[in-house]
Amino acid sequence: MEPSYLKLYRSGELDRRIDSLYSILESCQLCPRGCKKNRLKDEKGYCRSGKDLVVSAIHPHFGEEKPLVGRGGSGTVFLTNCNLGCIYCQNYEISHLGQGRPLTCHELAQGMLWLQNNGCHNINFVTPTHFAPQLVKSIKVAIDKGLRVPIVYNCGGYENVNTIRLLEDIVDIYMPDIKYGDAGNAKKYSHAPDYFDRCTEAVKEMHRQVGNLKLDGHGIAQRGLLIRHLVLPNDIAGSRQVLKFIATEISKDSYLNIMFQYRPMYKAKEYEELNRRPYLSECDKAIDIALELGLHCGFNREYLLRA
Repeated sequence: MEPSYLKLYRSGELDRRIDSLYSILESCQLCPRGCKKNRLKDEKGYCRSGKDLVVSAIHPHFGEEKPLVGRGGSGTVFLTNCNLGCIYCQNYEISHLGQGRPLTCHELAQGMLWLQNNGCHNINFVTPTHFAPQLVKSIKVAIDKGLRVPIVYNCGGYENVNTIRLLEDIVDIYMPDIKYGDAGNAKKYSHAPDYFDRCTEAVKEMHRQVGNLKLDGHGIAQRGLLIRHLVLPNDIAGSRQVLKFIATEISKDSYLNIMFQYRPMYKAKEYEELNRRPYLSECDKAIDIALELGLHCGFNREYLLRA
């Protein structure tokens, strides 16, 4: 399956999308924060990011979901900073402390081609929302030099649906988190009381664009939606509401990774309710709810025995 971005590239539509995305940076509303900072003049809002693309790491990753990893790995590009800011972030050195260095779009394109040439099955942008214009420009530069693997948009789920619409047929695989079903907890732990509303409308748009996850004959993801949900202790994530949304408003055939690897990181120790790993019974309950709702793809109980 040919990546959809090649058609946009040939028609000239990719250039128009780049222009539209960069125009947003003049009064930035890429994400629901709507800071309206002029990032083209290097003003910085909630995500602490200006005009320059900042990258923490570029490397093959073998710890992602099996359909992304295959034999060659997922070609991950870890973007510095974040528009969400969860107080328990597992990658807080990158998202909160700003670990990384500026790269030009041409330098990132070279990194993407290096990943492709080393056998990675995709280019996996991790926490991409606040750098969407620069990333799409980098994709165009890489296409000029031979990029042909799918693009993965690996995001925290706190998205502006208008930005997601501009990514149609640029992104092949959307991989959003759905972190919370409860507004109070989203506000307390991620400073985003409107998280569930913004996330669900964005995920609906993602699914409209790419549908359910599609694999090639070797089991490698080519296009579609892959959803992640991290189980938090004391049901802080509101798993039933999240899973009900997926089953009733997206698809019972959605590829869903119910994740159990939470451990207290960054400022989580300051909150008693977050300062432990989920109990086995809490993880097991999330799977029971998913099965009860008719979800069936991408998760199982085997991980619980290994965690």
